[in-house]
Amino acid sequence: MDVKQKQRSKLPKILRGVMIIIGAFITAYGLEAVLIPNSVSDGGVTGVSIVGSQLSGAPLGMLIAVLNTPFVFLGYKQMGKSFAIYSVIGIVSLAAGTTMMHHIPPIVEGDTLLVTVVGGIIIGFGMGLALRNGGALDGIDMLAVLLSRKLPFGTSDLILFLNMFVFIFVSTVFGLQGAFLSAIAYYIASKVIHIVEEGLSGSKTFKIITSQPERMVETIRERLGRSATYNIVQGGYSNEQFKEITCVINRLEDSKMKEIIHEIDERAFVMVYDVAEVKGGNFKKRNIH
Repeated sequence: MDVKQKQRSKLPKILRGVMIIIGAFITAYGLEAVLIPNSVSDGGVTGVSIVGSQLSGAPLGMLIAVLNTPFVFLGYKQMGKSFAIYSVIGIVSLAAGTTMMHHIPPIVEGDTLLVTVVGGIIIGFGMGLALRNGGALDGIDMLAVLLSRKLPFGTSDLILFLNMFVFIFVSTVFGLQGAFLSAIAYYIASKVIHIVEEGLSGSKTFKIITSQPERMVETIRERLGRSATYNIVQGGYSNEQFKEITCVINRLEDSKMKEIIHEIDERAFVMVYDVAEVKGGNFKKRNIH
């Protein structure tokens, strides 16, 4: 591999690192300019760090870096070197960002609803940007991933469960109202993270069993410009074989797809799945007609 090829291969990694740093600084801004001045915390290790800073007077940035260290090691063991490196970049940037922005004036004050919404959106966007580029800004997500492999619970359920203890801890400093507001802000942030990670459009997979599979596929291709595949499936009760149609569309085409299905076979059996990412083939956004 020559020098130019090496440079080209490194460029995407550098850009990912830059985006993680930007995400971390956006998150730091949301904490220092919105949530913390209004006695509202975040969830996870960051929330524990905020409370620890309030109780001990220790710099928030230092606590974020120290308390996340064991989770970075955990991430390295469970998710690999690349994830750990990007997470270190993100956590160090978050710690530096909160230190640099500690004395900036708040952009929202007093209005509790506005504080939770604005703060949740800002930190959610920042954390989502980091996660989309392969890094994490908070160690509790890594812990939840590990526990989900050992326990019969999903990752999201464990994150919610672990954060219950965080918000109980938050209530010792910010009171019950502060803990409830922190939970609301965290919930809003989690939704924004989901949007940033998957994109606003996203994709869906439709699985359709119909008595008219050929006509269904032809109509989908004509009206949506989407191709489809067949799987031969067998009914567990009747033992009858069917052609199951699988088709991936973007979210904007969802209502049109349902309209086509209802028009051709209103008794069709339909399953719909959210798709996090689609690559390859000829999957592109198309005009709905």
